[in-house]
Amino acid sequence: MSGAAMHRDQLWQAIDQERSSLADLFDELSDQEWETPSLCQGWRVRDVAAHLTLAQTGWGTALAELATARGSFDRMVHDTAVRQAALPVRQYGILLRAMVGSRSKAPVISDLEPLLDALVHGQDIAVPLGRERHVPPLAGAAAAQRVWEMSWPFFARRRMRGIRLAATDCDWSAGDGPLVEGPIAAILLALTGRPAGLSRLSGEGLVTLRRTG
Repeated sequence: MSGAAMHRDQLWQAIDQERSSLADLFDELSDQEWETPSLCQGWRVRDVAAHLTLAQTGWGTALAELATARGSFDRMVHDTAVRQAALPVRQYGILLRAMVGSRSKAPVISDLEPLLDALVHGQDIAVPLGRERHVPPLAGAAAAQRVWEMSWPFFARRRMRGIRLAATDCDWSAGDGPLVEGPIAAILLALTGRPAGLSRLSGEGLVTLRRTG
């Protein structure tokens, strides 16, 4: 595997930039766009945006929400997003901008998860709306490397066993086997189990990836 690393200050600068630009995007969305299905199955654009505003949830709230969800992390994430989505949509940009400059994060995650969330969920929102959202190559490579190295919840290495992934717009690659290549934004979507990225990828390993990924 190869991929550019980011030091901590670079990482948080990238997170701040993503949150600021997402807040700007939220300010532009129409009522219809807010209700559009996102790339997250069963989630509207509104629900994904609401989830992003919960990125600094503290220990006490997180433990209480987990107990309410009877120990299910997935249920907790879903239910908290749905409740937050009841807020007026104009609040989402305000809440996201309020995080800029802070390095607070939810419990038991690395500094890379907030970047990964912002990049991937930004695509979850933008792609179904037909809006172009740029993924900075260095930030995208760092996020892709994190997904590749972690197991749960994406299991990317297991799903993509037998192919080699390579970004065409930055220095990142992983795996062994027939090549699948394309922009890091599309690779990130594929790594996180979103088929919408496959149309921007190419290579002899794409048949295998479509079948398994």
